[in-house]
Amino acid sequence: MKILLMGEYSNVHATLAEGLRQLGHQVTVLSNGDFWKNYPRDIDLVRKPGKWGGIAYMARLYALLPKLRGYDVVQLINPMFLELKAERILPVYRYLKRHNGKIILGGFGMDYYWVSGCCNDQPLRYSDFNMGETLRTNADALKERKDWLGTEKERLNRIIAGECDGIVTGLYEYWACYHPKFPAKTTFIPLPIKPHDLEPTQEDSDKVRVFIGINRSRSEYKGTDIMLKAAQAIAEKYPDRMELRQAENLPFREYVRMMNGSDAILDQLYSYTPSMNPLEAMSRGIICIGGGEPENYEILHETQLRPIINVEPSYESVYGELEKLILHPERIPLLKKQSMEYIEKHHHYIKVAREYEAFYWK
Repeated sequence: MKILLMGEYSNVHATLAEGLRQLGHQVTVLSNGDFWKNYPRDIDLVRKPGKWGGIAYMARLYALLPKLRGYDVVQLINPMFLELKAERILPVYRYLKRHNGKIILGGFGMDYYWVSGCCNDQPLRYSDFNMGETLRTNADALKERKDWLGTEKERLNRIIAGECDGIVTGLYEYWACYHPKFPAKTTFIPLPIKPHDLEPTQEDSDKVRVFIGINRSRSEYKGTDIMLKAAQAIAEKYPDRMELRQAENLPFREYVRMMNGSDAILDQLYSYTPSMNPLEAMSRGIICIGGGEPENYEILHETQLRPIINVEPSYESVYGELEKLILHPERIPLLKKQSMEYIEKHHHYIKVAREYEAFYWK
């Protein structure tokens, strides 16, 4: 198949492209590299700031359009798959639909069905937008509700979801919001990770090395502010037992360099499931402290492996689980080993690519 992957979130499309190419498909990734994260792509489409940046972006996009024809499958990372207003993306989507085969919409992050599902239908006990029946009122949650509910973004998302040939979701949470609305064409496929031929790290140190990556603009929304405070408190209480490593807004290569050699990673307080960064960490034998709810294992049909240290969305839960790990470091070697086994079993990029291949052929 000839496949076009448009847009990027946290290396999903770049890694999926590698897997699909291993299966013999011709794959092109067009993206902006997910902004400062700078993930690999075949066609670079970045919008520079200001009025002239917008004009140059539109000129580049329209020059590219004739090359974006004749694909068997076009997969969009999100309804906002370009750095344009929703009303300007719509005609580009129409063009892609007219000149290509199947259109697949990705449910990988922020969109109308995610925001509306969490705020209105509330299939999750907690999320980026709700704690039980109570809606979160932090600045990011309010901004996203304003952006996606009753707007052109909602209209664009509804049109693409209604017209596309399939919807693929990468986390249980997104599946829980899309599947009730589009049961016939929504599927769940695990996120793709390229495993590493490594042994779990066992550095000579009496300290447990804990890593946290911080996106300054999303810290409160994702809960890394709370996780960081809990980790700092534990590091202060047990200075001889724990070393805290922090990375802020780094390109992917630098982020991985800082993460390597850690024993555990703290990530995404309000998630049921590990996303790309903690999965990447797990592939390197680093334990994820974050989302590992029963639903995560159930959707994978996993009944044995439980390598994720699950936390409830509170300071007390993060503090308690981190303290248990620090006081019982004998747990670490097994959890590291199981983390790598988990990635190999469920997230290996070629296994995941085969699942996409089967979905595309349907």
